[in-house]
Amino acid sequence: MKYLLLLNRIDDALPDAGSPAADELFADYASAVQAMAEAGVLIDCAPLTATSSATTIRIRNGETMVTDGPAAELREQVGGYTLLECSDLDEAMRWAAMIPAAREASIEIRAVVDTGRPR
Repeated sequence: MKYLLLLNRIDDALPDAGSPAADELFADYASAVQAMAEAGVLIDCAPLTATSSATTIRIRNGETMVTDGPAAELREQVGGYTLLECSDLDEAMRWAAMIPAAREASIEIRAVVDTGRPR
């Protein structure tokens, strides 16, 4: 079963790029991704740009409304994703626990619905 891990972060809590803390955080992410890849569960992963660069689209009464910024103003925002193929939720949770976002903010784990469509 596929699981999408939504990696939340607190934008203003990220260490400055190039700092020892940022280097350590990057190394922790790289280690987790490498372990997932070696185990054969990793399908894809990537960070997302800051929420300040987001664009949100809503259609109401046939009219398209475009807003600069995220859909919701929250302390934690989605900062990246990881897509895994795991045997069950317990395995997905074990992998998610290795990702630094679990320590810094949170990770939401969602099973991907199999629609039966060819991929």
